[in-house]
Amino acid sequence: MTSQTTIDTTGPGDKASAAPSDVPQASGLRGHPWFTLITVAVGVMMVALDGTIVAIANPAIQKDLKASFADVQWITNGYFLALAVSLITAGKLGDRFGHRQTFLIGVVGFAAASGAIGLSSSIAAVVTFRVFQGLFGALLMPAALGLLRATFPAEKLNMAIGIWGMVIGASTAGGPILGGVLVEHVNWQSVFFINVPVGAIALILGLLILRDHRAENAPRSFDLLGIALLSGAMFCLVWALIKAPSWGWGDGRTWTFIAVSIVGFVLFSFWETKVEEPLIPLGLFRSVALSAGVVLMVLMAIAFMGGLFFVTFYLQNVHGMKPIDAGEHLLPLTGMMIVGSPLAGALITKLGPRIPLAGGMAATAIAMYGMSTLEADTGSAVMSLWFALLGLGLAPVMVGATEVIVGNAPMELSGVAGGLQQAAMQIGGSLGTAVLGAVMASKVDSDLAGNWKDAGLPPLTPTQLGQASEAVQVGVAPVAKGTPEAIAAKIADVAHDTFISGMSLASLVACSVAVVAVFVALLTKRGENAEAGAGAAHI
Repeated sequence: MTSQTTIDTTGPGDKASAAPSDVPQASGLRGHPWFTLITVAVGVMMVALDGTIVAIANPAIQKDLKASFADVQWITNGYFLALAVSLITAGKLGDRFGHRQTFLIGVVGFAAASGAIGLSSSIAAVVTFRVFQGLFGALLMPAALGLLRATFPAEKLNMAIGIWGMVIGASTAGGPILGGVLVEHVNWQSVFFINVPVGAIALILGLLILRDHRAENAPRSFDLLGIALLSGAMFCLVWALIKAPSWGWGDGRTWTFIAVSIVGFVLFSFWETKVEEPLIPLGLFRSVALSAGVVLMVLMAIAFMGGLFFVTFYLQNVHGMKPIDAGEHLLPLTGMMIVGSPLAGALITKLGPRIPLAGGMAATAIAMYGMSTLEADTGSAVMSLWFALLGLGLAPVMVGATEVIVGNAPMELSGVAGGLQQAAMQIGGSLGTAVLGAVMASKVDSDLAGNWKDAGLPPLTPTQLGQASEAVQVGVAPVAKGTPEAIAAKIADVAHDTFISGMSLASLVACSVAVVAVFVALLTKRGENAEAGAGAAHI
């Protein structure tokens, strides 16, 4: 393999001339790989944490700001929409101006937007600043991967990505626990204020440690029309996935947005073949391994995010756990991701990604099948077994798919590759929640009336049945005030049994997706360009 020339553009106090990537730099804080990893980990922790921590705060926000349910939904939807639409463009900005600069801007903007949310007194302000959080988070995430790619030598890159993936996985899974503690013992504003000191730490570390390494042939111009077409197509796709549960999959609006999205992607692909410096050179996808890595990331996120979505309702609404208790029951999942990610990095370095990725998705498929067998009275030990297996299966996929995507892209497109990786995960998560949510809704709608009648409960009007179905889809028993205790117990049994039948079917669908992903994983291979940024700093 040929090494890629990089240019150090940190500032006047650093060497600015081009240096071969295989020549070690001077030792010290600036550009040190492991200190760089710590710095970017602190930054990405904020973004990953805010993907799930806010869910626990939503009820308190709704009550305090007197917001509607639809308004509260936008606290989450606005964040994910802005994040998903902006990731690839943000990665391109990093390739153009340097990942150090975009990372630092992302950190400052994300922390500032978080503080602004905590000071907000209206739901409109909260949603607006959540959108800004998503935009600045999009700057930060691909830049983190670009910095790791440029700093670590090839033989240690997988370990670094493993620890990076561990931080994201642990932050995502640990969000509900931390959120529950803060909301219960402080207030909902603290969920956002906590990002301010974390962002300050990341900024100080970044200024002291991060070294910017830009490829000699980095892009010099912007594909503005390409950015507009891709952003529009991504917006329409994610918007359709967000609104499908409320609009319905048969609704014309859902399919109109999907159709516009498809047209947008087609026009974007055509334009990318004509422009001199495209946003995403389509030649990237000639790499079967890189394309497989992107598809694998989508499939993994469908199974993981979609399956985890229902587990939180199962623990809180069926088992009656408080948010903190529910979070603690997910610790086996978090713990295995923390332990498994760096181990997966070492294993992938030794064996290559194919076997660990296929094995990880097979373990994920088994775990999702196991989760389809959960009942209303399933004990903690059995739940912990399946959660732990899920974490063990996800760890090598988070690490390996990231390395496959970023490592098979040229150094000058490492930011775009990082944006692709994150965008694939966001789209997969949205798709998983939407599709598995539709599976759940369909199963509940088809079973609830019969189960209600079989239990000998008073008949419901069509309107009452529709309202009851919406409650049961999240595991809530639709018990009206003043209902006799014996009747209320029957309603709870019917609601929980119907919910579990829907969750079981959704878990089996997620299991099938994971099985497909096993075969996709067999198409992956070690990054052909992984050594492009190797050895750019002394270890």
